[in-house]
Amino acid sequence: MIKTLYFIVCCLFLQNNYAQNWDIDLLKNINPTHPNSNVWRTFSSTAEPISVAVPVSLFAVALLNKDDHLKSQSIEVLGSVAIAAVATEALKIIINRQRPYQKYPLDIFPYDGSENGHSFPSAHTSLSFATATSLALIYKKWYVTVPAFVWAGCVGYSRLYLGEHYPSDVIAGAVVGTASAYAAHWLNKKFFSKKKIHYP
Repeated sequence: MIKTLYFIVCCLFLQNNYAQNWDIDLLKNINPTHPNSNVWRTFSSTAEPISVAVPVSLFAVALLNKDDHLKSQSIEVLGSVAIAAVATEALKIIINRQRPYQKYPLDIFPYDGSENGHSFPSAHTSLSFATATSLALIYKKWYVTVPAFVWAGCVGYSRLYLGEHYPSDVIAGAVVGTASAYAAHWLNKKFFSKKKIHYP
């Protein structure tokens, strides 16, 4: 968690000192004048539903199969998403960064469904990376990990394409989401995954 905080402080330094350089310049190269691609709109819209649907589906299967281990895993994924959501919202309020299309209305073009609220970090990216990292920590299979991170990466890119976030917002969101998943994994192992002791 210390490394995550250090990274966020570095991002803040970059935001304050170099946002008009690499951050905004990179965004200009990604965000088109008319960001109307249905592909990137769809990826952006999946962040919250999938982040909720994954742990809920795992929990439902666990109940049907009476599988306590799977139930614990579903709670871990849900925990990672909850931690990411709380941490992201707290950072948004503390940092209070304008969205790029608000600060640079002549350079950055939002899509029709553009959102209000704070920019740093990206909540969509945070939630998607929390979900992807949790699945990777639990299942450790390439056919789970690769699609999960491809999806999370596409969600992050979609936020740039749609003009909703700076690159530093998306990077910070990925870090917060990943750190949240590791925190939930650690908490699950420490408090909920202890082997039961059977007495004779």
